[in-house]
Amino acid sequence: MQFISIGGITLHFDHRPAGRGGRHLVFINSLGTDLRIWNEVAGALGGSISTLVYDKRGHGLSDLGATPYAIEDHVGDLLGLIDHLGIEDVVLCGLSVGGLIALGLADRRPEIVGGLVLCDTAHKIGTADGWNSRIATVQEDGIAAIADTVMKLWFTPRFHAERKAELDGCRNMLTRQSVAGYAATCAAIRDADYTRTAEAIAVPTLCIVGDQDGSTPPALVRSMAKIIPGSQFEVITGAGHIPCIEQPAMLVALITQFLARLPSE
Repeated sequence: MQFISIGGITLHFDHRPAGRGGRHLVFINSLGTDLRIWNEVAGALGGSISTLVYDKRGHGLSDLGATPYAIEDHVGDLLGLIDHLGIEDVVLCGLSVGGLIALGLADRRPEIVGGLVLCDTAHKIGTADGWNSRIATVQEDGIAAIADTVMKLWFTPRFHAERKAELDGCRNMLTRQSVAGYAATCAAIRDADYTRTAEAIAVPTLCIVGDQDGSTPPALVRSMAKIIPGSQFEVITGAGHIPCIEQPAMLVALITQFLARLPSE
């Protein structure tokens, strides 16, 4: 395990360089998850490119920090980690709220971003009423109160029927997150609108969504892809909101093809 303090926040991360320096593929996880969701994808890609995964504040083994959060707080944490590691060229792969963090980082430090993979995310996610209701529920009753509903958004009916042990494990991962960190990140998503940032993206961008995503449906992700100049839009069949768990091989194939088309470092 690797840990670093960034601005008084201890972050848990896993840095796997493929060589000295060079481009890094940086994975940013979703709300209510930790860096383990990327195990299969990062493992499959790690031989050809350096990888970095981490637990954002309030999640996994990272510190809670002061609440509430803004997406820019998460952006600052990740930038601090990237700078500490001396990384100067990144491709950001953000899932759900991770996509908002990726957009925020690309806006703040465009010179280090060589490409974006925006997975099951959007420039604006959900409504204030929806997020406020979720925050109130978890603060009063805990994350377990919404866990079954979230699992239906994250995974397809087939996953529920055929991969029960994995489903149980993912539910455990969700319910064992910090309530305060979860609620604070909900508030950050509620308050974030990266429409103008998305419209100004000037690097190659791949937008991906599971065909059965209940959190950021294909139509929403497609709407983001339409406003990002020159972006590529792809749908993964047989996946919900977390394709890196449900269909990792398909996600790896799309990312591999995308990386191969990027300009040289």
